[in-house]
Amino acid sequence: MYRVKQLEASEDLAGFSRWLTGQGVGHRITEEGGYQVLWLENPEHTEPVLAALDRFLSEPELREAVNRMDRSPVYVAGRWQPSPKHAPLVLGIVVLAVIMVWLTSMGRNELSLAMMVVDPRAFDWMTMTDRLHALGETLAQGQIWRLVTPDFLHFSWTHIIFNGVMMWFLGSQVEWFDGRGRLIAVFLATSIFSNGLQYLVSGPLFGGLSGAVYGILGYCWLSQRKAPRFHFPPALVTFAVVWMLIGFTPLTEMVGLGRMANEAHLGGFVAGVVAALILPVKR
Repeated sequence: MYRVKQLEASEDLAGFSRWLTGQGVGHRITEEGGYQVLWLENPEHTEPVLAALDRFLSEPELREAVNRMDRSPVYVAGRWQPSPKHAPLVLGIVVLAVIMVWLTSMGRNELSLAMMVVDPRAFDWMTMTDRLHALGETLAQGQIWRLVTPDFLHFSWTHIIFNGVMMWFLGSQVEWFDGRGRLIAVFLATSIFSNGLQYLVSGPLFGGLSGAVYGILGYCWLSQRKAPRFHFPPALVTFAVVWMLIGFTPLTEMVGLGRMANEAHLGGFVAGVVAALILPVKR
């Protein structure tokens, strides 16, 4: 443990401690000679934790909001645990994705072809020129839904379970804090950009919610810096970026995971960050 701050014993740090725990920050608060001492497990957390503590102590509204977390319907013991009624739109997205796994036989029947960016049977798509031509022809026929429907195409139960859990955890927070309109905007923008980039690089044979998940993560990560409200461990962003970089290596294929939709991950994350830069924070 690293000693980082000594405070008056009269300061109530219970809410701040619960918030740190929810953020995945290992810490301890002890009493010494009539004072409270804050200790951290990781010294790299010192600067952001002290900055958050200064705001907690100096801004009554923020302190009250943090202390209210235990009384909020979406927090249990300071942790983000919403019920389906708190994020019905995200729940609908996840349920639809699960249903489509069954209807498409995990991407093995003709319905899955109608969900790809272009129908791989109707066009040549081996070169960039071919892919651009196929996309232009498809959109000219009014099949605009194909820019989004690859999100709901999954090829294994582990694929949909992982994407579904992450979509629920992150998307429910955007829906709760920023509203359904904002969630729809971020979801559509990141889906279209991630699917479009993946298609242009590799063709139409891909699917999954992971591009949108990366997009929502990018949005939450940067927008959180403008106005702290989302509830996820900082290590999640690091893990996601490292996993994305690993996807660009042969490692995933070597261990039997197959080739990932790396460009969709990258495109989604970039689109989410751009959305956070452009869209104003809702108070």
